[in-house]
Amino acid sequence: MENYVNYLVKWLQDRVNEANAKGLIVGISGGIDSAVVANLVKLAFPDNSLGLILPCYSSDEDVEHGLCVVKDCMLDYKIVDLDNVYDKLVHQISLEINETSSFQLAKANTKARLRMTTLYAIAQNYGYLVCGTDNACEWYTGYFTKYGDGGVDIAPLIQLTKTQVYELAHYFKINDEIINKPPSAGLIDNQTDEEEMQVSYQELEAYLNNEKVSENAKQRIDFLHNSSNHKRNGIAYPTKKVSEIK
Repeated sequence: MENYVNYLVKWLQDRVNEANAKGLIVGISGGIDSAVVANLVKLAFPDNSLGLILPCYSSDEDVEHGLCVVKDCMLDYKIVDLDNVYDKLVHQISLEINETSSFQLAKANTKARLRMTTLYAIAQNYGYLVCGTDNACEWYTGYFTKYGDGGVDIAPLIQLTKTQVYELAHYFKINDEIINKPPSAGLIDNQTDEEEMQVSYQELEAYLNNEKVSENAKQRIDFLHNSSNHKRNGIAYPTKKVSEIK
């Protein structure tokens, strides 16, 4: 893992230099993925990196774990509480629509999008790039909010399965409480990744490694991947110009 850490650090430095940026910023959720990225960001830019803890009706535990991460890796950080902003925005939207059951998920995704907006506002102030935290399993299944936690400039963990993220977490000596808690997006109370995806990380990794999985798991993973193509492929646009249509 040391060789891969060195590769990622150099990769981050190269991407920032190519963009004529000055450093990196990352949102710290209190989970294992952002904890690993926080350590990578600090290694890549010791003097030009920042962690943002962005509580939006977050659990006290997540905030505490976020603080533990930034302090352990000595990453400069700021806390921006988004509770009131979220309340005002959701209230205003609610006045304009007839709410359906889908609005509950929309409200959860709004938290992620407010965090993205905050990250980019502060990143632009410092001339930093926004560093994402999605791993290979999340990327393949589309388990991220479009223009939320998926709205980033660079994503160093995309080639890493969840197991490999855990290996990096141990390499960085991340707090055991963070390593051992069930992975969660933290957008809905008592939410866990695996319950929401309806497939385990173990099955996802087996699938990505071309190993045998149950038919139910295969169908679920295929469904998640195919229905989330729009998240990975960018903005759809027509391929033909007016002059090309006869």
